[in-house]
Amino acid sequence: QVQLVESGGGLVQPGGSLRLSCEASGFTFSNYVMNWYRQAPGKERELVAYITARGGTDYADSVKGRFTISRDNAKNTVYLQMNTLEVEDTAVYYCKAQSAWVTYWGQGTQVTVSS
Repeated sequence: QVQLVESGGGLVQPGGSLRLSCEASGFTFSNYVMNWYRQAPGKERELVAYITARGGTDYADSVKGRFTISRDNAKNTVYLQMNTLEVEDTAVYYCKAQSAWVTYWGQGTQVTVSS
């Protein structure tokens, strides 16, 4: 049974940091591109960052220099380190596993940036 379980969300003040985790099971994690998406209220879901099976990364312009995606294949886990958080980063953050044939989504974790 495939599972993607996100954790680490919460309430943080502007300028603060959070680290999201997404633990995967039920598939060969190391073979998949891992993505973080987010969806703010009233907005479409958008790609935040991804990391390839070989460790290549890319980011949305809005988070470049503030967020870092990484993966630990031994733990079947992908991370999103979020620094210098802004109110505009408030959203539900989703983890997605992607191959050429299939896509899996997690259930999401809420990140709220507010003073």
